[in-house]
Amino acid sequence: MNNATLQLKIKQRLNKLASNDFDNIECWQIVEAFNKAQVEWVRRQLHGNNLFKEGDESSKRRVDDLQALLTQTQLIGSKRKKFFESKELPANYLQFKRVDAYAKTDCCPERGMTVYLAEEANADQLLRDIYRKPSFEWSETFCTLMSNKVRIYTDESFKISDAAITYYRQPLNIQILGCVDPYTQVESTTNVECEFKDDIVELLIDEAVSILAGDIESMGQYQRGTQSAERNN
Repeated sequence: MNNATLQLKIKQRLNKLASNDFDNIECWQIVEAFNKAQVEWVRRQLHGNNLFKEGDESSKRRVDDLQALLTQTQLIGSKRKKFFESKELPANYLQFKRVDAYAKTDCCPERGMTVYLAEEANADQLLRDIYRKPSFEWSETFCTLMSNKVRIYTDESFKISDAAITYYRQPLNIQILGCVDPYTQVESTTNVECEFKDDIVELLIDEAVSILAGDIESMGQYQRGTQSAERNN
């Protein structure tokens, strides 16, 4: 959906198509509300805090709706005493999905590892647990997240030769050509359209409308936008 249609739909839902009073909605307000709506909608779907209580990949619809945000990148880092620590995660990181890793030892060739996400608070206990500690023989280990970095534990029994993280990234922010951001005073020099499918954009429009309606204390439009976004989710 192009940005001209998106703006038109939002103004229509707010009943501002022909309004010349002080409640006019400026382009930067639409951009800010829509980008906020994207983040709120995505987080709600990932967590399952929605009408159908479906989290990521818990149904075909969630897989289809959120697959555009799944991305993978190599983990570059360094060896520490008990673990491999990556550099900081990408700036667009939103939520963890999985880590793929390959390991090797001095006597054995490289092999793929099954990596489980664990809590950093339990790292010491896991390292002492004979059934859950890192094992090159069983091709299993665990990782934790700390300081915006990934730690893949090796317990000094093997070396990580290659690793990658699959994660949900932040949705791309839309931009409207010629719109000036009041926070940065920078004018958009291009149009950046929403990356989601049109049916999802319709839901995001309702989300954005409810945000804007709340800002201008228009309770009727606020309730309609909130209900429509959830009912059709």
